[in-house]
Amino acid sequence: MAHALIVDDDAATREALATIVAEEGLTVSVAGNLYEACDQIVRQTPDIVFVDLQLPDGSGFELFGNLDPRSGVVFVVITGHATVESAVDALKAGATDYLVKPVDLQRVTAILGRLPRTGDLMAEIGALRGELRRIGRFGSMVGSSQAMQVVYDQISRVAPTSLSVMLVGKSGTGKEVAAQTIHQMSARHKREFIALNCGAMSPKLIESEMFGHERGAFTGADRQHIGYFERANGGTLFLDEITEMPIELQVKLLRVLETGLFMRVGTTKEIATDVRLIAATNRDPEQAVEAGKLRLDLYHRLNVFPINLPPLADRGDDIELLAQSFLDELNERHGTQKRFPPAVQDLLRSYEWPGNVRELRNYVQRAHIMSTRESGSTAVVPVQISLATPATSSTVNIPFGMSLEEADRQLILATLEQCGGVKVRAADVLGISLKTLYNRLVEYRVTGDENGSSDSEPDTTDVS
Repeated sequence: MAHALIVDDDAATREALATIVAEEGLTVSVAGNLYEACDQIVRQTPDIVFVDLQLPDGSGFELFGNLDPRSGVVFVVITGHATVESAVDALKAGATDYLVKPVDLQRVTAILGRLPRTGDLMAEIGALRGELRRIGRFGSMVGSSQAMQVVYDQISRVAPTSLSVMLVGKSGTGKEVAAQTIHQMSARHKREFIALNCGAMSPKLIESEMFGHERGAFTGADRQHIGYFERANGGTLFLDEITEMPIELQVKLLRVLETGLFMRVGTTKEIATDVRLIAATNRDPEQAVEAGKLRLDLYHRLNVFPINLPPLADRGDDIELLAQSFLDELNERHGTQKRFPPAVQDLLRSYEWPGNVRELRNYVQRAHIMSTRESGSTAVVPVQISLATPATSSTVNIPFGMSLEEADRQLILATLEQCGGVKVRAADVLGISLKTLYNRLVEYRVTGDENGSSDSEPDTTDVS
C-alpha cells in the first residue's frame, strides 16, 4: 500500500489532506515542521510527499535533499504565498506539481489517482529504451542519433510527471509527435490528447475553442460549446505555436495553469480542470518575450522543462531510418513492396532537408505515388517542386533496356512533378495537348488534382 507524508504547520490543512489521502486508500503520516518530517521519513519512506514551502524551522525545499525525487518519490509543494518564481523553483527542484492554499481537494484526488502508475511508467519507459537500441524507435518517434538520444532522455524524465513542457524547434521537426510521445508515456495516456494550433486559429475564436462558450455568449453561439480544457480534463493539451496566442488570452491561460480553474465564455461560473499542458514554438521563446509576443510570466510557467528538437540535417543516419519507416507505412497501406533505388538513397543522404521531417515524409509519399504499382522501386523524383519554370538541370534516368512506354511514362510524370502538378504547364513543356496528357495520366492511374492545380479536366473520349 502506498504511503503519504503531509508536512504543513497548519493543522487544518494537515487534517483535510490526511482525510482525502486516506479515502484514496493510502496510509498517512503527518508532520508540522522539518524536524518531525525527517523523523517520519526515517520511520517509513513515503511514496508521495505534500510539503509546505514555508515551515517554522526552514523551507520545505530542504526535504528534497532527504528524498531524491529521481528515486521515484513524488513531491507536491504547497504554498499560501504563490509566486511564479517559487513555483518554477519547486518544479525545477523535482516537484511534480504544486498546490495553492486553500488547497483544491479535486486536484489532490487527481494527483493521487496518477500515483500508483509511476512505477509501471518507469518500467514501460525502460522497455522503450530497449526498443530504441533494437530498432531505432522510441514510442512514436523514430531515430537513434546522438541528438535524439538527448531528447529521449529528457522525455523519459519528464513524461511520468505533471510538469508543463516547452518544445522548441524549427517547423517540421516533429514537435507534435514529441508531445504525443510524452502523453503516451504519462499516467494520462488513457485520457484525451488534444492539439490546438494557436497560429491557425482566428484570434476571435481561440478563447471559445480553449474554454468553450455558453449559448448566446456572442452572435452565432446558438448552442453550448465544450472547449479544449474541458475535453482534455485528465489528459494533455498541446498548444502549438504558443507565441501566436493573443496576449490578452495568455493572461487567462496563466490563471488556469496556476489555479486549475477556468470559465466558459458567457458565464461567471468556474470549472475545475486537471490538464497537463505542452506548448511548442518554432521561434526562440526569449526573443518572443522581448518582442512582446509572449508574456514573461507565462513563459516561466511553461518553460519549466524545455526540450529542443534538432533539425533533421543534424540527425545523421536518422534520415534513412525515417524515410524507410515512411515507406514501410505506405507499403502496408497500399499492399506494395517498394524499396528505394540507389539514386533515391544517394539523394536522401546528400540533401539538407530544410523542411525537416515533414519535407522528408512528403518526398517519400511523392516517390511512392509516382512509381507504377508493378514496380518494385519508388520513382526517382526531384526533391524540390518549383511552381515557376521547370528547372533545366532536372533529369530523368533512362537505363539501357527500358521500354519506350516506360520511358515515356517517367518523362511525363517527372515533368508534371516539376511543374507543381499544373497540367497546362506540363503539357506545354512536353509539347503535347492537354487531352493527351490527361489520357496518359488515366492510363498511369494518376487521378485527382493532388497538387492543388486549378486546371479543368477536358473530355478524354478523343486521343490526339
